[in-house]
Amino acid sequence: MLSAEEFPASLADLVGAGTKTPLELGNIRFYAHRPELAEAYVRFMAELRRPGLLPRRLVELVRLRVAFHNQCRSCMAVRYADGAADGVDEGLVCQLATPDESPDLTPAERAALRFADRLATDHLSIDDATIDDLREHFDEAGIVELGMNVAAFVGYGRLSMALDMVEELPDRYRAPSGALVTPWDDGGADDAVLLGGPVAQE
Repeated sequence: MLSAEEFPASLADLVGAGTKTPLELGNIRFYAHRPELAEAYVRFMAELRRPGLLPRRLVELVRLRVAFHNQCRSCMAVRYADGAADGVDEGLVCQLATPDESPDLTPAERAALRFADRLATDHLSIDDATIDDLREHFDEAGIVELGMNVAAFVGYGRLSMALDMVEELPDRYRAPSGALVTPWDDGGADDAVLLGGPVAQE
């Protein structure tokens, strides 16, 4: 893992390394060993975070649900400001424990979460009926955008957890490996870390 001071200049400039905490830099501290790949990753993730076809609220809910399946502690601990501005508060996050029973999730959000659950846990079970469920709420471009977000969350979240990035996290998220952690807390503690804001369109 590299510190921000060890980043190559082009990567440091791209991510604003001098103004970011280690938690905000996250997995870039590892990827910086291959700066060209790190820069491509940063650009790709920034493109996914730009305002697109899907509401930020839906993307943030899907991200947190996938983080639970991955048991990615850093992903579960973080909340993004644009999701919070779009209505993702801790009360709603708690409803991700049983999304199909949630009174505050929309039918489109429930469909997206069902798809995310399958892609994260049993991707070979995804069939025409799964995609038809999505088509009730999203057009083809929206399904592509959803799929690319979920794929990024599954893959990079698992890599982050494999790298055991937990040292900067609140205590609850630093539970011993093997202990089940959730992004929701039935005890009502609000220990998530709010990061960033909306990504501006160029």
